[in-house]
Amino acid sequence: MAKEFSAVELIIAKREKQELSTDQINWLIENYTKGVVADEQMSAMAMAILLNGMNRREIKDLTLAMIASGERLDFSDLPMPTADKHSTGGVGDKITLMVAPLVSVFGVAVPQLSGRGLGHTGGTLDKMESIPGWQANLSNLQMHEQLEKVGAVVCAAGSGLAPADKKLYALRDVTGTVEAIPLIASSIMSKKIAEGTSSLVLDVKVGSGAFMKNLDRARELAQVLTQIGADAGVKTSALLTDMSTPLGNKIGNSLEVEEAVEVLAGGGPKDVVEITIALATEMLRLSGKTDVDVAAALKDGRAMDKWNQMVAAQHGDPKAVLPKAKHEQVVLAEETGYLNQLDALAVGTASWRLGAGRARKEDPVQFGAGVILHAKRGDQVTKGQPLLTLFTDEENRFERAIDALSGGISIAAERVSGPELILDRISN
Repeated sequence: MAKEFSAVELIIAKREKQELSTDQINWLIENYTKGVVADEQMSAMAMAILLNGMNRREIKDLTLAMIASGERLDFSDLPMPTADKHSTGGVGDKITLMVAPLVSVFGVAVPQLSGRGLGHTGGTLDKMESIPGWQANLSNLQMHEQLEKVGAVVCAAGSGLAPADKKLYALRDVTGTVEAIPLIASSIMSKKIAEGTSSLVLDVKVGSGAFMKNLDRARELAQVLTQIGADAGVKTSALLTDMSTPLGNKIGNSLEVEEAVEVLAGGGPKDVVEITIALATEMLRLSGKTDVDVAAALKDGRAMDKWNQMVAAQHGDPKAVLPKAKHEQVVLAEETGYLNQLDALAVGTASWRLGAGRARKEDPVQFGAGVILHAKRGDQVTKGQPLLTLFTDEENRFERAIDALSGGISIAAERVSGPELILDRISN
């Protein structure tokens, strides 16, 4: 018979910096999912965890308890290995759109359960839904069939996966406990392990436009994530990548799909291509495929063929014209020199204010809203030249978007180089 505890005694134990046992953590998550442990009690626990932390065993137990709160998908009967990627979120981060079809070219299935955007970071499902006809919701059977037939799927996670995480995620947002590494790590990994993938590559973003603003915290998160993966028997590694400036030249839902298609057609911005190839190569490496030319599959159209199949399988029209915003406004360079700062958070917030993102989960998004960059950090610019173009369906949004950019752009006489794109790699 399962042991009984009280929520209050567990909160006090963590408040007093004690370790919670496996039984205590299992009891807590099971009873929170059922509604026996109240939201205010879980809020107090989340704050105690934020302040006092958890050790490796506690984080593993928390993750496994969250997985046990729902169903687990199983792809072990597929005739190929499975690999997945998770990004901690950033501005212009459209890498999933290219990585899923690209990795599947090499006989590795990619089950990519994705989410929607909140605040200044965009969601993969919002981007994909800007493609006319495309459907985000698939049953587990449909997902399985598409993986077998096409080799890649991007879809919404069903409500059956880690329901405890859904409840806790909403709570963290309104209680100032979003930054707690044990809670971030167990949230990410419970969904990814429940999803049933055999290997996982994490793209942990670092910088102003990311969740983790500095390298040390990002490295700590990456280490915890890869440890949880190893403890759960999933081959896991992490790349730490720069998010102090936007990724690519296009930010916003249909704009990012446009740029993804440019990359799949063998073109696109250098930074997007570099990260796409690095993450795809890492996913293939964990799947035992090391002798493959990933760049060639982007260049020669094989990844594009997979993309077209993947979109069509979910009733999308890969040839359809994407939504365009009704209004646009160009922002000009105010002086001549080097664009030394093009801040990711400023550009992401501008894009969000233009209508590309949402403030609350239930808000709609404008598919055509967003920003196109005409210059990247480090570029030489001339006074009066276009720096970026803003797009929205509602003209009254321009003013607040331009406000968001102030302080995020700086031009100077001397060029200052930014950080490398790939900052570190962590594996267990």
